[in-house]
Amino acid sequence: MKLEGLEVYNLAMSIGEKIWEIAAQWDYFFKKTVGDQLVRSADSIAANISEGYGRFHYQENKHFCYYARGSLMETKTWLEKSKNRNMISQEEYDSLNESLEILHKKLNNYIRSIGPQKNVPMTNDH
Repeated sequence: MKLEGLEVYNLAMSIGEKIWEIAAQWDYFFKKTVGDQLVRSADSIAANISEGYGRFHYQENKHFCYYARGSLMETKTWLEKSKNRNMISQEEYDSLNESLEILHKKLNNYIRSIGPQKNVPMTNDH
């Protein structure tokens, strides 16, 4: 599978582009203070997924996905600061925050899928 075939990567790329479009419209002060941090953290999510994907060993892939998850949480913080400082609308915040929540769940699932899968015996509970 190619990197572009990973749903988690594509979602991270999409979120980064949406955030870029919003921050690019801000005035210089907003861009320099919050915008730079918000864009960098959002772009770092996809960049770390990509770097991990390109690594030789699955443990390295997981390692970079943990960085991606950290960047996701940082993005949520900068997004909230943007809302609190009236730099984005409530609607923009809600939409991006919902996308980040979905990405968070998908990233956690992707992390769990990396590496050798353990055979789990089936029980009557399944």
